This record gives sequence, C-alpha cells and structure tokens, in this order.
Amino acid sequence: MDDYRLIADEVAADITSGRLRPGQQLPTQRAFARRRGIAASTAGRVYRELVRRGLTVGEVGRGTFVRAGGRSGENGRIALAEPATAPIDLELNYPSAPGQAELLAGALTPLLRADALEEALRPVGAAGTDAARQAFAGLLTAGTGGWEVDARGLLFAGNGRQAVAGALAALVAPGQRLGVEALTYPVVKALAGRLGVRLVPLAVDEHGLRPDAVAAAHRTAPLSAVYLQPRLQNPLGISLPPERAVALAAELRRLDLPVIEDAIWSFLRPELAPLAALAPERTVLVDSLSKRLAPGLTVGFAVVPDGLRERVAGALRTGGWTPSGFALEAAVRWIGDGTLAAVTAAKRTDAAVRQALAREALAGQRLRADPCSYYLWWELPGSWRAETFVAAAARAGISVTPAAAFAVDPRSTPSAVRVGLASPPLPVLAWALRVLAGIADGVTGDGQTGDAGN
Repeated sequence: MDDYRLIADEVAADITSGRLRPGQQLPTQRAFARRRGIAASTAGRVYRELVRRGLTVGEVGRGTFVRAGGRSGENGRIALAEPATAPIDLELNYPSAPGQAELLAGALTPLLRADALEEALRPVGAAGTDAARQAFAGLLTAGTGGWEVDARGLLFAGNGRQAVAGALAALVAPGQRLGVEALTYPVVKALAGRLGVRLVPLAVDEHGLRPDAVAAAHRTAPLSAVYLQPRLQNPLGISLPPERAVALAAELRRLDLPVIEDAIWSFLRPELAPLAALAPERTVLVDSLSKRLAPGLTVGFAVVPDGLRERVAGALRTGGWTPSGFALEAAVRWIGDGTLAAVTAAKRTDAAVRQALAREALAGQRLRADPCSYYLWWELPGSWRAETFVAAAARAGISVTPAAAFAVDPRSTPSAVRVGLASPPLPVLAWALRVLAGIADGVTGDGQTGDAGN
C-alpha cells in the first residue's frame, strides 16, 4: 500500500474513533507535512484521499474539515442511503399524507385473492405488462403539463435509483463523461463512481442549468450525456422557466447529446411540462413512486425514445434492476382506482404548508426554495461553515445535509445545507426549524449563546 494511504488510514481512524470531531478543521497541508515529516506533495495526496473517502470536505479559502457524521457510500462517495441517527430527521425526505396507509390498503385487498396473487407473483421483465404501460402512460400524461406519453415507450425498474442506473449504464460507458448540475443528487455521484463514469459539473444560475455551460463542457472534452432535474431540482428547488427549457432543449439537440431527466419530485409541480416534451427523441425521463406514495413498496419507470429503448432495457436486465410483479400490479391498482391521485394531491397541499412554515421559522435567513417543494436550500450566515453547522444541529438532535453531499467538485462547496421538510410531524418540524434558526444566529440548541467557529 502507498505510504500516503497508510497515513490517510491513521487520520481516518482518528475520525471514526471521535478523536477528530465533526466540523473540526485539519491543519494546513504544509503544517501537516511538517508534523508528519513528509513531503508537501504527499500531504496533498493524503488530504485528497480523505475527501475521496467522504471523511473530510475542503472549502475554498477556508480549509479542510471533518465531515459531520462521517457517513459515506460505496467507494467513499457520499450517499443519502441510511436513516439519520439524530431524533429529528431533516435529511432524508419521504413525505406521508394523512390517512395514506388506509387508502393504500383498500386497493390491495382484491390483490390478496389467491388467483390475483398468483398472477402478481409471476416474474416481470423491464417492459412490465400492457396494463402497467397503459396506467403509467396515463399517469404521466395527466401530470406533466399536457405532454402526451406513448405507452410503448415505458420501461420499469425496481425503484427510481435503479431506473437512473439503467439509463446511465445504457448511455455512458465507463471512462466517459456525464454532465450534471454542479450540485446534484448524491445517489448519482455514487452510481457514477460504481459505473466508472466521470462527472462533469455544469454551472447553474437562478433559472437552472445554463445551456452555455453544457456547450462549454462539451467543447473541452465530449460529453456522452447530460443528467439533470429540470423541475424542483434537488437540492436547489429550481424549476426551468419555459424560455430556459426551450433554449436548453435546442442546445442539447444542436450538440446531439442524450439526456436523462430525473422527474422524481415533479408531481409537486404538475403544471410544468418536462424537458422530454421538448426533446422527446433524445430524453430518457425517469421517475418512481417512492415520493408520490411510499418508499417501502415502489416502482421505478422510464419513458424511453425508440432509438434508446433496447439499450436501456438491456441495461436494466443486465443489472438485475427489473421490477417486482407484485409492486407493479399494486401500482396499477392504485393508479386505476384514484388512490395515487388522492395521495399526491394531499402531498401537494402538505408541501405548501410545510414550506410556508419554514419561511416563517427561518425568516431573515438566505433561503432558496420553491413554495411547492418539500425541501429548501439554506445559505448559512458568513460566520458558519456547513460542516460545523451540521455538527451543531446534530448536538441539538436535528439532522440536516451539508452542501458537500451534493457538490460534484469538492473544491467548490458552498457554505450551505439542505433542509428536508417532509418527515417530522408539523409541530416537531416547527420546533426544529426554530432551533436551527437560533443556532444560525449564534444560539445553541439549549438556548445558550454559541460560537460558530467552535
């Protein structure tokens, strides 16, 4: 093993044992090299290795800090995949509508008959069933700004992550470049690492992904595809306005680039047409039922253009990402009897209530969010570093997500956090947001004045 990795192992042990605490700043690379008696270049490799493992984060102009929680996905890449340990979870974000379980149970009762159950337990391929393709095409057509979805283009996966993985594997070969928003869905970072795909951060402004950023990245070295969330982008909550969406679709067509459009949160803004409506010949739209319904019994699905369908279907089969027949049949019933429509309508109302509550509790803070969204992006006051703030929130029993989880380039990580609003009951959410506001203003969770630099 290289010497720098042995040294990185020693620092990693200090982090996992608690000798180095979340939010604690590491010495400068030069000071670290002097203390260890190693070359400055070796110290730089140690620090890069710690960032790669997801144990530290570098903030431009500030230094290197221990990540809050020290959790990472495979290959050291941050992934929001496990429940947070803090009592109040504002990190993972799974909404639940009042009375949801009772609604879902009613549709499942006929499925438990022996004959229906036998049929539902048969294996299902990526193409699903004719009933599933028709039901999901109707669901998307009704909830995507009037876009007419062709049922023949539907493919299915076990969940949304698997649908994204299938699209990535089909469109981008190992070693090739995938353009993504500079702050992107953490699971895409983990999937890209697993598939050997190189992520290229693309600049975003207040209107979303910039077409000129895509063109500039493609000129530097060819991109194989672009992944983005045009509606309610996670974590920023941005939705492309119509004129930006048209310009982006035109640029992608000019560059002849395929697109993976992640529509996971789009059900909260059903009036907005997807990018796939503007560039259907090159866009794979992926979605799932995990946010619309519940994460425990879900289905991923994709609308795939003719020229890409066999490639995506093959990737889903090869990856073992095809759907559960029982979950697919349950979803067909939930769509057909109106259960899904009722649950999603309730969640739209709930999201708006929670967003308004957050705006009130965090008044005066620098927030970015859509009023229909279940999360917000919080640019912290100047005295705070994201990792230190996350550690302070955890001490108060509240988990939030640091910007490093979403940043494609760890050298360009803003001092910000994403706050998920979906999980706690409303009174608990209100209390937690007030506590976070107090922490940001220099008051700790127990009401005592604190120092953001500690």
